[in-house]
Amino acid sequence: MADAATTPTDMRPATPGPRATAATADVALTPAERRAARAELRRNRLMAFLLVTPLLVFLTFAFIAPIATMLFRSVHSPAVAELIPATLERLSEWDGQGLPDTATRTAFASDLRTLFAERRSGRLGEEINRVLPGASSTIQGTARRLNAEDPDAVAASGAEMLSALNPAWDQPDIWRALQRAGQVYTDRFFLTALDLERTPEGAIQARTSARIYIDLYTKTLRMALTITVLTILLGYPLAFFLAQQPSGRANMLIIFVLLPFWTSLLVRTTAWIALLQTNGVVNSTLMAVGIIGEPLTLLYTEFATVLAMTHILLPFMVLPLYAVMKGIDPSYMRAAMSMGARPIRAWWSVYLPASLPGLSAGAMLVFIISVGYYITPALVGGTDGQMISNLIAFHMQQSNNWGLAAALGSLLLALILVIYFAFDRFVGASNIKLG
Repeated sequence: MADAATTPTDMRPATPGPRATAATADVALTPAERRAARAELRRNRLMAFLLVTPLLVFLTFAFIAPIATMLFRSVHSPAVAELIPATLERLSEWDGQGLPDTATRTAFASDLRTLFAERRSGRLGEEINRVLPGASSTIQGTARRLNAEDPDAVAASGAEMLSALNPAWDQPDIWRALQRAGQVYTDRFFLTALDLERTPEGAIQARTSARIYIDLYTKTLRMALTITVLTILLGYPLAFFLAQQPSGRANMLIIFVLLPFWTSLLVRTTAWIALLQTNGVVNSTLMAVGIIGEPLTLLYTEFATVLAMTHILLPFMVLPLYAVMKGIDPSYMRAAMSMGARPIRAWWSVYLPASLPGLSAGAMLVFIISVGYYITPALVGGTDGQMISNLIAFHMQQSNNWGLAAALGSLLLALILVIYFAFDRFVGASNIKLG
């Protein structure tokens, strides 16, 4: 018995592992059985792939393709190159100093006359105006007057005609703008989105006109952070209360949290317009009780945007918190208080760390959604409460500057990804230590 008890471990028969068992079983099979097993494995893999194919197709066309298109459009600008290819081919040899040679200016005069006849000179003026403000009227006026000239005369002495029609053609700035706008792949949209511009020599500098986009990005992040904090302050106590209720009562109360999802976002936003307008419910009530003597300016302000979006996004904070809090064992708090901790101390040391995964998930969800919100700021925010998404929509729908809209959207996507990875790195659930 003593010898059996002291038998070395390496003398005992080893238990075969999974790979050894599979290899032994494979050896035990006949060649026909092995082929059948491999065919069955291939069929299973094919079936699994076919099951996820609809999801892959949906993600490709609804998520990957639009983002890839946006990134491509932010650096791709072929409009001018398609309108005046002959002029741009000659301008490619110009060093940007002085004026282009006579042949280049004559070729442009012929191109401009042709564009006016085809009713496309306005498109050229619009594109050049984005590089050199004020150039659109110069191009349009010159094109209109060139159209009245004989085509052969324009082809022979177009350079002299340009100088006679408008002295702006004797300045190198407009020719530099043509050359710059004619680049098919350009960083111009990203520079504009960052409130930067290039000097006539090609160096990058801060835009001399008013800063627009950087300030709006900063304002968007500030408003998104404010909304996130407000949803935490309102949602955490509510989720805590729901988690302490019996299951039947909690399920009934959670319906009221989900109730906003049963109505249209447009309806909820319009309701805030009725509440906050000059003769709305809020102002009428405050004036009726004598708190104010005249209506307050509540609608079309940053305050209205933050208030309405906090209300709309509150469920996105409550639901992750409630899901995590429901799984926290109440005995943890009782154990902490039985060891002498006061309720606040027990909550701070035990309950709050245990609920941080839900808090971090809700905060990230609310922040990311609020950064890209469009409908609510457009309806209740006005000029004062607009966010970067409203300006992106403006460039896509009204100014038709899709390249700039794509650049703004690409920068917003990059900003969200940076914030997400930083949040996950420092505050993510994997970094949360309980206790």
